[in-house]
Amino acid sequence: MNKKSKGSNAERELIHKFWGRGWAAIRAAGSGSQKYPSPDVLAGNALRRLAIECKAIAASSHYFPKEEISALKEFSLIFNAEPWVAIRFQKEGWYFISLDNLKETRKAHAISLNQAKKIGLSFEDLIQ
Repeated sequence: MNKKSKGSNAERELIHKFWGRGWAAIRAAGSGSQKYPSPDVLAGNALRRLAIECKAIAASSHYFPKEEISALKEFSLIFNAEPWVAIRFQKEGWYFISLDNLKETRKAHAISLNQAKKIGLSFEDLIQ
């Protein structure tokens, strides 16, 4: 399976999880490939709106380019949504990370599996 298919499947998995818990959710077609900022997934209910950048990775850490996080912040501000990063490490569940909890490096924002386990929210914790 190529990276694009893996990412699309991970996004679809999240969409199903949100709908299964009574939230509305959609994938944003072309996220990351257009001139306007857009998250991978938008989810919401009567009380909250979430803009989510999703990653499914095999490594034990991931670096998000600063531009990607900046675009998520910009979209979320305009759309009045909470910006989140959702990351699924291989053989682990989903972790939802607030942008404030990503470690900033010179060129990127980083998260490791160990950090995600300590500070990340599970899906159930996120939607409460």
